[in-house]
Amino acid sequence: YRDRPRGSESKLNTFSDGFRVLKTIFRLYKDYRPFSFFGICSLILLVIAVVLFIPVFITYKDTGLVPRFPTLIISSMFGVLAMLSFSCGLILDTIVNKYRQLFELHRNMIDFLKDKRD
Repeated sequence: YRDRPRGSESKLNTFSDGFRVLKTIFRLYKDYRPFSFFGICSLILLVIAVVLFIPVFITYKDTGLVPRFPTLIISSMFGVLAMLSFSCGLILDTIVNKYRQLFELHRNMIDFLKDKRD
């Protein structure tokens, strides 16, 4: 390790390299902990849905009318997206666990065959 020669410039770019690192971290987290990743996404979407729904519900409770249908529709869509994200997390978590079990099974079979051969 030594100092950079005079007049040379760094090839590193703080923002693009940092963005690449964060993108890789998110991708690995999604691949290895899908239920946690999609659960957090689902929770965020559900909070947005509830925040959008509360004023519409209060107005409906007071007047019996729903004057802000677009907000109600968007709130409903965020709720549906939250449920979809949660479901995807459950399904992907099951798949990841199954592949981990298969990996363990294959590893145990290889160890067994090595022990049998010796």
